[in-house]
Amino acid sequence: MFKNFFPNKILSLNNNLISSLLTAMILVILVGLIYALFISPPDYIQGDSVRIMYVHVPSSFIALGCFGFIGIASILNLIFKIKFMTLMAKSLAPVGCLFSIVSIVTGSLWGKPTWGIWWVWDARLTSMGILLLFYLAYIFTWQFVNNFEKANKITSVIGIIGLFNLPVIKYSVD
Repeated sequence: MFKNFFPNKILSLNNNLISSLLTAMILVILVGLIYALFISPPDYIQGDSVRIMYVHVPSSFIALGCFGFIGIASILNLIFKIKFMTLMAKSLAPVGCLFSIVSIVTGSLWGKPTWGIWWVWDARLTSMGILLLFYLAYIFTWQFVNNFEKANKITSVIGIIGLFNLPVIKYSVD
């Protein structure tokens, strides 16, 4: 049923594309960052502090997307016992954790000139902080639980529970 999810099948499909996609990705990111941070005009209300949003918003989307994938992979792992989903989720956790840290830091950097304070205890910031805690719990569980099967079940539960935080983050911003 899930023959395309085996690592050797996916690696054989992707080996030729990895280096060219990586080069294209780096170029697009560099051009976008240069344009967003140096060329785009300042906002008429927020001034230059709006440029932080060009890093903050994509970082938040990536952090949410990574955890969404971790949650879905956790569900697939618990139901269908697809170990490759575990490996993909385990490798995505540090990436999502890094982007959630970037999101929180850039949000605080934007909040200081806008609100006059680094941290406000509203739903956006608090739920993003909770997402960071889910990431850390996921990563540290893999780090400190030596039994693979036990760590796999615990992290799958963490991933599924963390899914309920994603709509809170999304709709608190809207």
